[in-house]
Amino acid sequence: MKKQTLAVLGGAFITAGGLHAQGLGYQDTPIIPGTKYHVHDGERPQPRIIDTAGAVVVKPPSDAKVLFDGSNLDAWASRKGEPTWEIRDGAMVAKGSDIFTKEEFGAVQLHFEWKIPAGRKVSGQGGGNSGCFLMGKYEVQILQSHGNKTYPDGQAAALYGIQPPIVNATSPQGEWNSYDITFEPPVYEDGKLKTPAMVTVIHNGIMVQHREAYSGPSGHKTLASYPAEHPATGPIRLQFHGDPVEFRNFWVRPLGVRDQEE
Repeated sequence: MKKQTLAVLGGAFITAGGLHAQGLGYQDTPIIPGTKYHVHDGERPQPRIIDTAGAVVVKPPSDAKVLFDGSNLDAWASRKGEPTWEIRDGAMVAKGSDIFTKEEFGAVQLHFEWKIPAGRKVSGQGGGNSGCFLMGKYEVQILQSHGNKTYPDGQAAALYGIQPPIVNATSPQGEWNSYDITFEPPVYEDGKLKTPAMVTVIHNGIMVQHREAYSGPSGHKTLASYPAEHPATGPIRLQFHGDPVEFRNFWVRPLGVRDQEE
């Protein structure tokens, strides 16, 4: 999510913000409730690395809304209007600023594929970083986490700043990854939070988050918490973190209720 500026002194990595000596995370951040770990804690156990068959390519079903098919960025915008990203070899490439869908969504099934270009220097949170924000607020981290350690709640498929993935299923750099995400928005009743937002993430065919609850909208070095008021829908936002992350085959299915007439 956020960039880190590192200085070297006596072989240790240091920042004014208190980056951990091993360069992996922070120790001056709040403790995540229900755990013994700080937000972005470099001493939290690294998720176990597993080998996969790589990206699982799923064609859009007939009821999906195709957000990117390799031909145009018509479904997307930026804060200043037109999206700043480029299309290259059938992929949209992050550039300039975040982009977000023109349409807003609540509960969704989402599929897309992403990769970090081969040969790009990657270290920790730098060089291969983006994020997918459900409702524009709830991040599933995108990071080159194959052969690249960082704080566990900031690696690929983490609920950023909240929960690492169960395992590290990231493809080698230069190869495609797939995310299949099911998102349930928070439920408010009488102006109070009744049920938190929840997400299931399947990374390269491997379930790495199972109905995991967000403790609030995603942030950096802070505890997530819910606002007093919350919209029913929001855009899907893709982060530009300074890195040319590539995306393809991006589609979404809004999830309704059963037994509705067409």
